[in-house]
Amino acid sequence: MIDYSALPHTPGCYLYSDEAGTIIYVGKAKDLKKRVTSYFLKKDHDPKTRNLVAAIASVDVMVTNTETEALLLENNLIKKYQPKYNIDLKDAKRFAYIELTKEPFPRIGIARRTGSADSTYFGPFVSAAGRDDVIRVIKRIFLLRSCKKLPKRACLRYHMQTCSAPCIGAVSPEEYQDSIEKATALLKGKSSELLATLRTEMAEYAGRQEFEKALSLRNQIAAIERLAERQHVERPKETDQDVIAYTISGQTVYLLVFSVEKGLLTNKQEYSFECREDFFDEFLVLYYSDRTPPQELILQHEVDPALPQYLSERKGKAVHITVPKIGEKKRLLELVEMNIGHAFLKHELKVKDLQASLDLPDPPLVIECFDISHLSGTAMVGSMVRFSGGMPDKKNYRRFRIKTVEGIDDFASIAEIVRRRYQRLITEERELPDLIIIDGGKGQLAAALGALQSLDCAVPVIAIAKREEEVYLPGESLPRRLDEKGMALRYIQEMRDEAHRFAIAYNRLLRKKKLIG
Repeated sequence: MIDYSALPHTPGCYLYSDEAGTIIYVGKAKDLKKRVTSYFLKKDHDPKTRNLVAAIASVDVMVTNTETEALLLENNLIKKYQPKYNIDLKDAKRFAYIELTKEPFPRIGIARRTGSADSTYFGPFVSAAGRDDVIRVIKRIFLLRSCKKLPKRACLRYHMQTCSAPCIGAVSPEEYQDSIEKATALLKGKSSELLATLRTEMAEYAGRQEFEKALSLRNQIAAIERLAERQHVERPKETDQDVIAYTISGQTVYLLVFSVEKGLLTNKQEYSFECREDFFDEFLVLYYSDRTPPQELILQHEVDPALPQYLSERKGKAVHITVPKIGEKKRLLELVEMNIGHAFLKHELKVKDLQASLDLPDPPLVIECFDISHLSGTAMVGSMVRFSGGMPDKKNYRRFRIKTVEGIDDFASIAEIVRRRYQRLITEERELPDLIIIDGGKGQLAAALGALQSLDCAVPVIAIAKREEEVYLPGESLPRRLDEKGMALRYIQEMRDEAHRFAIAYNRLLRKKKLIG
């Protein structure tokens, strides 16, 4: 029994633990006693919070002087303990950055992480093609090196006139640094200032009749103008902004962050997680724990009054939160809201289309797809990928070594991995999927169905044959032809192709280990 009388009416953090003493949730509060008792006195919690309350065995608190201190502490505790019921942002997409190192002759390249103090990072870039386009143009304009170590002699890029070859002293440190400064200006979105500088330099070279250098600058100016047209739609703003909006469907929050730097939309981040009380404030704390907040957040509604102060302390200067009702900022917010539909709700539509196409009684929210891979009967392996709510759930992917089958027998191999998968789920009393998909035809479907029946497992199962992209259902003698352009068939193909990719990757790994061993 939890004793509420010892809880103080002060700001701080509370830590819920289960019977085993594992911390399962960390929260912050302006008034610890009121906040903690509300969990146990309130009756209309959402399902996730009800499960949390049922699992709580003890409460510990850490008192702070202010609510802002509590926010900081909450962030550190969540990172330290990674509690089960706190939001997990690990599945967020990790976009690439353009990196400029801080060497005597800096190198340009691509980075997935931005922790090093030995480099400057620009981005992140949502589009890999857009990122590569930027790097290609900058290399061509400013002749920056991309080699990780300076070679002893000039490489092919120097002879192709895409590198200034600092390795052989073909460019002075001062000239190279000037190119780095110009590239940095372009990467920061300051194309107008850079173009003005280059036009002045071009006029000076032309006035001195140094026409070759003037022509080189003219070509640089043209390339930068083309790049700016492709990359940006300018808005006359000086502040950096994050525009954040979300929608809730069922028990899932779908959230988008649009980053706007100097009036330019530079990044989009997508998140989805289970809905529960105070999720938005918790999201903001976690999101900005590893990144510097912008000068302004544009949000759909007001947040905890302590958050602006917390974010300002993270940034080192004031962070303003705006909840617009009209005007351009409101239109930005509506743009993000519209993108939520494109980014997430399309997944709901393909789930519903699949349900209708297969005549399923319930939406197949959780689907598991199986495939077999082998090379001339060797390194026989199986794969299983899981999709939840229309999206890959990679932490629940599984791979199998075939143990009971000799030689090439896809039917027996499918039966083995299906039986192993669901025998384990049933034994561990874990949730079964809403639909099972088998890569193959009637034979593979029959093998999987037999394995499921032996376990008395009544999950719907279908198979898709590659050649004609026909879908086989139990009890139907002829395959079902789904609309080639429909969302249902494309969704099935997406899962089948992902299972195939995952199986082949495992097969190659085992063969590589065998060769090395």
